[in-house]
Amino acid sequence: MPEANSSNQLPAYFILLGIPGLESSYFYIAFIFTIVYVISVIGNLTLLFIIGIDRSLHEPMYFFLCMLSAIDLVLSNSTTPKMLGILWSNNHEIYFEACLTQMFFLHSFAVMESSLLLAMAFDRYVAICQPLRYNSILTTFLITNIGLLAISRALALMTPLPFLIKRLPFCSTNVTHHSYCEHMAVVKLACVDTTFDSIYGLVSLFIVGLDVIFIMWSYVLILQAVFRLASTEARYKALSTCAAHICTMISFYIPILLSSMVHRFGKDVPLHIYISLANVYLMLPPLINPIVYGVSTKKIQNRVKSAIKVDFTCFGRVHAAKMELPKWNQTQHF
Repeated sequence: MPEANSSNQLPAYFILLGIPGLESSYFYIAFIFTIVYVISVIGNLTLLFIIGIDRSLHEPMYFFLCMLSAIDLVLSNSTTPKMLGILWSNNHEIYFEACLTQMFFLHSFAVMESSLLLAMAFDRYVAICQPLRYNSILTTFLITNIGLLAISRALALMTPLPFLIKRLPFCSTNVTHHSYCEHMAVVKLACVDTTFDSIYGLVSLFIVGLDVIFIMWSYVLILQAVFRLASTEARYKALSTCAAHICTMISFYIPILLSSMVHRFGKDVPLHIYISLANVYLMLPPLINPIVYGVSTKKIQNRVKSAIKVDFTCFGRVHAAKMELPKWNQTQHF
């Protein structure tokens, strides 16, 4: 295997070790990750398809859900195929430019997802606390601007990352103890002081952390409004609607918070624990989101059931027609 450049030049490629310490379990890990990946892609594509064809689902909540599914698809496909290549076939090399591209998409779309979760919390706040003004507040114009703002913020925060990496000299090694090109894992390979890069990463994390504060505040207001409702049924309906959003937020923020904290402060944490947390933070939300919203949203449930029913009905008719065809031919023969 070729060696990294010995001078202060950018390496032609990086070597991703995968999950050091768990090499003997790669087959089982790869099997689980493959199933998770396939379910995630099918689930999110199904949500996009169902919401796209059903005009009754063309509402703000489902538009946000479409955006979430699209973001989750990009997150899954930006890292998981390479990760599976490492686990299944020991394909550890990734070209330098491909590594920077993966890093940009990974972190940009993670920031977009955080922005969108904040927007979905705002959507639930308006739906529960200002129900009579819901359609007048959450107009198509506002939803479009929220989407554009989420994209703009992610680009503004993460576009500098590849350029910051390119200015660093990598003169010692090009081997990173990770299964994808995570920003700080690559920065640690540089042979100069990387304090500025670490601070930039922390600032980005702090900005995303502000989303969590605003989300928590919105849910405090939501819960206050819910418990003021006179009807027990209305309270239950409002809480069940919020439950899906809370599950989504927990599955996204908890792993990313633990991963970031362990990476910066958990010096004694085994490496495979940290890398496993980092993989969970990327793979869990795309898996959980379509399942949670598919189970908790009756409109989506009913649309999926009706689609399945139509498919089975059509299949039954075709099968019945094929069964009758020989009898018809036999009658014509005689």
